[in-house]
Amino acid sequence: MGWSLYKKGTRPLLCSVSEQVKMSYGSEVFSSSSYRRIFGDSPRYASSPSRTTMSASPRGSYRSSSLSRSNVPSLGSYSKKSGRSFSSPMPLETFDLAQSSVLNNEFKIIRTNEKEQMQGLNDRFAMFIEKVRNLEQSNKVLETELVALRQRQSEPSRLAELYQQEIRELRSQLEELNGEKSQLLIERDNIEDDLQKLRGKYEEEFRAREEAEATLKAFKKDVDDATMVRLDLEKKVESLLDEINFLRKVHEEEVAELTDMIQAAQVSVEMEMSKPDLTSALKEIRGQYESMASKNLQSAEEWYKTKFADLSEQANRSTEVIRASREEMNEFRRQLQSKTIEIESLRGTNESLDKQLREMEDRHMVEISNYQESMAELENELRSTKNEMARHLREYQDLLNVKMALDIEIAAYRKLLEGEETRIGTGMTYSAPSITAGAGQGYGYQTRIYSSSSKGSKKEGKEEDQQQESKSGGKMSHREVYEETVVTTKKIEKQPDASDNTTNQKN
Repeated sequence: MGWSLYKKGTRPLLCSVSEQVKMSYGSEVFSSSSYRRIFGDSPRYASSPSRTTMSASPRGSYRSSSLSRSNVPSLGSYSKKSGRSFSSPMPLETFDLAQSSVLNNEFKIIRTNEKEQMQGLNDRFAMFIEKVRNLEQSNKVLETELVALRQRQSEPSRLAELYQQEIRELRSQLEELNGEKSQLLIERDNIEDDLQKLRGKYEEEFRAREEAEATLKAFKKDVDDATMVRLDLEKKVESLLDEINFLRKVHEEEVAELTDMIQAAQVSVEMEMSKPDLTSALKEIRGQYESMASKNLQSAEEWYKTKFADLSEQANRSTEVIRASREEMNEFRRQLQSKTIEIESLRGTNESLDKQLREMEDRHMVEISNYQESMAELENELRSTKNEMARHLREYQDLLNVKMALDIEIAAYRKLLEGEETRIGTGMTYSAPSITAGAGQGYGYQTRIYSSSSKGSKKEGKEEDQQQESKSGGKMSHREVYEETVVTTKKIEKQPDASDNTTNQKN
C-alpha cells in the first residue's frame, strides 16, 4: 500500500519538481537565464524573438517564466538592426537612456513575475511544512498507539501465566479432594466390613437368643410339669393326710367301740380260760399303723423336699440363664442400635461428602470452562490486537513513505529556492557594469555569464545526482524498515504460538 501510494502520489510531484528545477536551473538545452536574455546570449547561441509568457504547470504550480530575447535586443542585434556598428559614431547618451529605460521596464516585469513565483512557492512550501507537521503529529500518535498495543500484547502473557497458576492450584485442590475421596471410600469400605461382621455376630447372637428362648420354654415346661407334679404331690399329701385323719378317726371310733365292747364283755362274761389281750394288740396295730403313716409321711415329705429343691434349683438356674441372656440381648441390642446410629451417621456423612464432591466437581468444571472461554477471548483479543498492530504498522509505513517523499520534495524546493536566490544574486551583481560599459565590455560580460551558467548547470547536475541518490537511499530505507517490521511481527506472532505449545505440553 505504501509503495503504491508512493508510486502514485509522489512521482508526479517529483516530476513537477524536476521540471521546475530543469526550468529554473536548466542547462542551455531547455532555457537560459533571464538576465542572460536581458544582456544578450553567448556568442555560440542564437537568439529567437518571442513574447514573455507566464505559464502555469498542469498541477496548479507556478512555472518559472522565461523571458524572450525579442523584447530587449542584445547589443549585437541592436547593431545589426540599426545598421550601425560599434565602431561607427553614435551619441552615447541617447543609447544609454534608451537602453536603461528598456532594461528598467524589463527588470520591473521580471521582478514582479519572480515575486509572484516566490509568493506561490512560499505558500506551497508553507502548505508542505504544515502537512509535514500534521504527519509528524499523526506519527507521534501512531507511535503512542504502537507502544500501548505492545504493552497490551505483553499483558496477555502475564494473564496467561496467572491463569496457568490458577489452573495448577485448582488441579492440586482437585487432587487433594480426590485423595480425601479415596480415603473416605476406604473408610466406608472398612465400616461396611465392620458392619458385615456386626451383622454376622448379631445373627449368631440372635440364633443364641432363639436357642436360649427355646431352652427357656423347655425349662418353663419342666417348671410347669414340676409345679403340676408338686401340686399333684400336695394333693396326694393332703389326700393322705385326710386319709390318715380319717383312718385315725376310724381307728379311734373302732377303738372306742372295742373299748365299749370290752367293757360290756367284762361285765357280762367272765371266762376261766385265758383270753387274748386286745388292748395290747390294738396298741400294736395302732403302733404299726402310726409307724407306717409316719414313714410314709416322712418319705413323702423328703421326696417332696428333694423334688422341690431340685426344681427350685433348676428354676433358679433357668432364671439366671434367662437373666444373663436378657442382659446379653439388651447389650447386643444397645450395640446394634449404636452401630446402626453410627452407620446412619457415616452414611449421611458419605452422602454429604459425595454431594460436596459432585458440587465441587461441577463448580470446577464450570470454572475451567469459564477460564477456557476467557483464554479463548484473550487469544481472540490478542489476535485482533496483532492484526490491528500490523495494520497500524502498515499505515505507519505508508505515512513514513509519504513523509520521505515529502522530505524529498521539500529538499527539491529548498534547492530550487537556493538556486533562484543564487541566480538572482549573481544577476544583481553583474547588472550594473552591463548598463554603463561599452560594447566591448558587453561581449566580455556575456562570456562571463555563460561560464557562470555552465558552472551553475554543473552544480545543478550534481544536485540532481544527489537527489537521485537520496531517492534511492530513501527507497532502500523504506524497504529495510518494511522488512524489519515484517520480521518483528513474525517474531511477535511466533512467541504466543510457542507459549501455547508449551502450555499444551504441560497440560
